[in-house]
Amino acid sequence: MTTTPGTKTDARTAVLGRIRDALALAPKPDVPVERTYRTGRTLPDAERLELFVDRLVDYKATVVTCTADTTAVTLARVLAERGVRTVGVPVGLDPSWLGAFDGTVREDAADVPAPRLDALDGVVTASAVSCAETGTIFLDGSPGQGRRALSLVPDLHVCVVDLSTVEAGVPEALARLVPERPTTMISGPSATSDIELERVEGVHGPRTLDVVIRTDV
Repeated sequence: MTTTPGTKTDARTAVLGRIRDALALAPKPDVPVERTYRTGRTLPDAERLELFVDRLVDYKATVVTCTADTTAVTLARVLAERGVRTVGVPVGLDPSWLGAFDGTVREDAADVPAPRLDALDGVVTASAVSCAETGTIFLDGSPGQGRRALSLVPDLHVCVVDLSTVEAGVPEALARLVPERPTTMISGPSATSDIELERVEGVHGPRTLDVVIRTDV
């Protein structure tokens, strides 16, 4: 990069260069990190499910439970109730999940511009891990979950969660994630507060979150 003396770019380059030089000369002692937080907590399936649903509902998400063999019928009903005619899905989502949906299914691709995703009525994804204590769902971009834009741009996100992937607490949930994968954490529909502290939904992501929990998977 060519810089002109006295410009902001030149000053920034000089400052960053000095920081890099200082870091290169600084000693690098090993600093132990104490991790004394609770780990290994477990809850029976029924209690874990009840806690998870309670947190999701508190975050204004809609929750539906089903079994693995009723996944397609349940998703079709959820999408119909939301008036969905065109739904987006990530590459790798089990096609049988939408076998009972009578609308149009569009598979996402990396070269689809994010603004075009706004034309979808909603999106259906799987999930990686969830935390019952915080009501948080983790997506890691694995097949069936897709890229981050797919779960953020459409106004409706229908997320399928297997109860077997719901952990009691945050440490237990994080332990199941691969640190190198891009992680999206979802705790209810996107919401924030305006200057008058009025809740505004759909600002940074989907306005509506429907969670379908498969209790026998």
